[in-house]
Amino acid sequence: MDINLARTFLQVAANGSFILTAQRMHLTQTAVSARIRTLEEQLGQRLFVRNKAGARLTAAGEQFMSHAHALVQVWERARRQIALPAGREVGVSVGTELSLWHPFLADWLVWMNRSHPEVSIRSEVAMAGRLLDRVQDGSLDIAVLYNPRPRAGLVSELLLEEKLIMVTSDADGKVDPERYIYVDWGPQFSINHEAAHPELGMPPMSISLGPLAMTYLLSVGGTGYFRASMAQQFIADGRLRRVKDTPEFSHSAYVVYASQRHSATLDRVRDAMRAVVACTDRASLHHTIVPRPAMPSGDTLDDA
Repeated sequence: MDINLARTFLQVAANGSFILTAQRMHLTQTAVSARIRTLEEQLGQRLFVRNKAGARLTAAGEQFMSHAHALVQVWERARRQIALPAGREVGVSVGTELSLWHPFLADWLVWMNRSHPEVSIRSEVAMAGRLLDRVQDGSLDIAVLYNPRPRAGLVSELLLEEKLIMVTSDADGKVDPERYIYVDWGPQFSINHEAAHPELGMPPMSISLGPLAMTYLLSVGGTGYFRASMAQQFIADGRLRRVKDTPEFSHSAYVVYASQRHSATLDRVRDAMRAVVACTDRASLHHTIVPRPAMPSGDTLDDA
């Protein structure tokens, strides 16, 4: 069987839609339908009930789910192991959200290079939904995400309990809406933020990456929500201060992997991730965020 048939089946099952699957797989809807029809002909069973609301699994489709996951995962493992670079014993693929590459993913890659040089690693940074799709279809071994949405067949293991706190550079500790920086910490944060701070619904600056937002805050001043672990060093040296009487929001990171996948390599990977989280204060694993130097004004640039 063409392994792409199984991948397409898993995508349609996860999305509940042929149209959405076509968009995410960069195919035409006709191509997706043709793949599912071919698979149904090979199995001799109808796998989806199609209607205006989308597509839902039949009883036969439900039974085929675990087999489709197994097919894709076995194929991906075989492909990676056969293609291992010289001197490497096993391979692993890991993905994180954009906001987790610095410092977590960078620290973990350094840790693995020092502690497990026998492991070949393929890492990537992508949107949460894309990473969950990849773990589900077996093309990615592990994803590290903030507050991942539950999915059938996937395990979400708590890696790091984190809090988002509001901090400011203003000496009086007050919030100036004209200097507020909205940091996009994901959909759950957006809901909580809107409920807690409706007066900050139209921020003059929005940034989707925490370290970038912190660099901006330290450079020009203002107020925003940041991870407590990131903000603490600047609170300690007096450059930032907590804004009183503002809520904290949970922002915990999880390791996500398929429940059917168990191996010594994945155990080593998860152990290394926990070790990195436990040792983030080590100098060798520390990333410094500093203000940027002042740039010339627009008038100066024009005159030049």
